[in-house]
Amino acid sequence: MGNAYHRAVHPDTFPGPNFEPTFDPLLGAPGRKVRVSNVTKEEMVSAKLPLEDRDYCADILLNYRACRSRVFPFLYKCHHERHEYLTCEYEDYVLRMKEFERERRLLERQKRIDAAA
Repeated sequence: MGNAYHRAVHPDTFPGPNFEPTFDPLLGAPGRKVRVSNVTKEEMVSAKLPLEDRDYCADILLNYRACRSRVFPFLYKCHHERHEYLTCEYEDYVLRMKEFERERRLLERQKRIDAAA
């Protein structure tokens, strides 16, 4: 709820909703790994995944969907795959929030450095 206010008052230090990182991803974290999706775009299109599901958890979602089609109508047998998918989605959400906060803090730091110079 405070995001719209903060974005309106401090647009220079608050990343937009669809921001692209402006700082080096290894800044302050030299051992950081680059995230890579395990499924290609062509595989996602051929599986008819909606756009909102084409993320880093797409491979797990495809496994879950395959399990559902394999054991239908006994869908309770796929609870492990479902739990794995929901856990992946949650971890992806947390990681995106951390990236957003990192970008916001680095923008504030850059603003402080520019003001001191």
